[in-house]
Amino acid sequence: MFKFLTRILAFGLLTLSVAYAATVDSPQPVLVAIKRMSLESALKVAQAAVAKCRHEGVQIAVTVVDRSGQVQVQLRDVLAMDLALLVSRDKAYTALSFNTPSGSLEGRFSGAYSVPKEPGMLLAAGGLPIQAGGQLIGGVGVSGAPSGTTDETCAKAGLQAIQADLDMAD
Repeated sequence: MFKFLTRILAFGLLTLSVAYAATVDSPQPVLVAIKRMSLESALKVAQAAVAKCRHEGVQIAVTVVDRSGQVQVQLRDVLAMDLALLVSRDKAYTALSFNTPSGSLEGRFSGAYSVPKEPGMLLAAGGLPIQAGGQLIGGVGVSGAPSGTTDETCAKAGLQAIQADLDMAD
């Protein structure tokens, strides 16, 4: 059994070293093309999220971040609390950082120095990653509704407003 595990380990190391050598020897481009959302697309996401929450009878704040986590658009409805701006930003940033809905991360981490203690991380429902053609291009976060479920519903409505455009993007 020990021989078998040793052979598997040796084969795995050999495979990794060959893969590493292939990446080191291959020429890397001088510039890298990065897809980004237009301001109009980000604004459309935010406005659709606000409209959905208004339809639900809730006033919220929504933040759309670009692929580097910087705020691209941020809207706060008239009666939404100021705090909702910060929370919506953190939800968008968290969804972007993990490329998963922020609510799906609740309870995933533990310990005194875990990821949620990092500034800008918030593991609560209402944040969604934005993808185009399988590439992560941003995140949207909504805050201010009485529940994270409603926040996420409004964020989904924002994404749906541009989803067809994202699906057709090169």
